[in-house]
Amino acid sequence: MSLQLLVGLGNPEPKYDRTRHNIGFAVVDRLASLWGGTWKEQRKFQGLFTEVQGSHKESIKLLKPLTYMNLSGQSIRAVTDWYKFPPASVLVIYDDMDLPLGKIRLRLSGSAGGHNGMKSTIAHLGTDQFPRLRIGIGKADGNKETVSHVLGKFAPEETKLLEGVLQMVTESVEVSLKDDLAKAMNIYNNKIVV
Repeated sequence: MSLQLLVGLGNPEPKYDRTRHNIGFAVVDRLASLWGGTWKEQRKFQGLFTEVQGSHKESIKLLKPLTYMNLSGQSIRAVTDWYKFPPASVLVIYDDMDLPLGKIRLRLSGSAGGHNGMKSTIAHLGTDQFPRLRIGIGKADGNKETVSHVLGKFAPEETKLLEGVLQMVTESVEVSLKDDLAKAMNIYNNKIVV
């Protein structure tokens, strides 16, 4: 099944910009910029939406839900219902504390793993059988609570690493679109940016 919708998860307010929890937004922003997309608010989708021709030459839709992380599934479901997309054609991109910064993990399906945006997406799509790209943000150190870690901005030394991570994510998405997810999984699931 080819991908038709790429969704970056995050929170809409400026105070969440460039936080660890908004790395999904950062990825789809980068893809939209690379492929010449212009974000427009679509009320019927409760999100920012654009349609682009990627380097793979096929039309693809990009979505940034404006529902806040915990209700992301509402926005995703609105798009899949409107375009009649099956869940397997939707790639959801989001942060994962269980992976270190520098690692990504592509999967064809799976549980929410405690991520509220994914819990909402699974609930609204009625299945966990859709691809996802998890981007490592690392765990909080002992002095910091999980919430302040996730909603915090990247430290200066992490920001250097982040550019390499975003480049690797971009490449993995392009391979997923040009070839397929299995090939991208084989190439990128074992790579690490250092």
